[in-house]
Amino acid sequence: MTVGLNLLGCLRFFLLRRDVSLFSILCMTIVSEVIAGDYSGYEAVHPVVEAAEQAGVDPVWAETLIGDAERQQSILDAIARPAEKTKPWHEYRNIFLTDRRIREGAVFWNEHAVALSNVAERTGVPEQVIVAIIGVETFYGRIMGSYRVIDALSTLAFDYPRRSAFFVKELEQFLILAWESGKDPYQLKGSYAGAMGYGQFMPSSYRAYARSINGSGAPDIWDNPEDAISSVGNYLRAHGWRGGEGVVVDAVTTADWSSVNSSRLKPSKTIAQLASEGIRPIETLASDIVATPIKLDEADGPRYWLGLQNFYVITRYNHSAMYAMAVWELSQAVALARARS
Repeated sequence: MTVGLNLLGCLRFFLLRRDVSLFSILCMTIVSEVIAGDYSGYEAVHPVVEAAEQAGVDPVWAETLIGDAERQQSILDAIARPAEKTKPWHEYRNIFLTDRRIREGAVFWNEHAVALSNVAERTGVPEQVIVAIIGVETFYGRIMGSYRVIDALSTLAFDYPRRSAFFVKELEQFLILAWESGKDPYQLKGSYAGAMGYGQFMPSSYRAYARSINGSGAPDIWDNPEDAISSVGNYLRAHGWRGGEGVVVDAVTTADWSSVNSSRLKPSKTIAQLASEGIRPIETLASDIVATPIKLDEADGPRYWLGLQNFYVITRYNHSAMYAMAVWELSQAVALARARS
């Protein structure tokens, strides 16, 4: 509801009740609620606008855009309870490893087989991994988020102190992205965290890693799935994907897991070192390969893996072992479904 409509309601109330004091109180309450999401008066907006201006963005345009942003409480509620931190692995897995997501992953692969093959050859990232990233992120473009990106980033930059510094930078990058691309910033929508398009790129990731499928022009990760495929492949390659190498292997352990640092995602110990601690892969791996131990809770108890370099690269997309495992298992299921069909 706009300010004008709210004030019209106040006037009608006054005409019916003829009570000036109630009219004043009601109108002040309505107007204060309308401007509660207006960030134009925030002191913290100025450095954001200045940073964007240094990159060539018109400061009046930037300040107006942020001033039009609306605070979204639902965003603050959502970021406080991400699925990776509130669900055990077996429940989290069931969100993504569904028959429909597997089946439609194979369909998406078939529809974009040439682009996927070209990107895989260029980046070394297997087709099924790129498909699975897009499948986990947006169900192959079906669920790309309904929040205006300017609302999401402004809300988190100015009303989420825990990660304010991160989202302030992303807001700056979004202003630059929108200014340079010429896209209508009010129409760009994404997740509650401001992630955009088929692959859910944050603004900084878009500017650093998004690539169009033909190598020229601004990548359209919102409406062109092949630009999204190219961008996901380039992102993983840039973060250290090793073509032809594995991702994760099952493991057995006799270790006291309470003494194992399984929260560290980056591989830091060799297979030989891990074996000396009682953690061994079920398949033969070179003793000097580095890996990270992983423990996730299945419905019937814990299960153990060793994550390799490429597993760590997937976690650069989302810093969660459960996320990377979901991507990996979906990639294998989609590849099997496609082979069968």
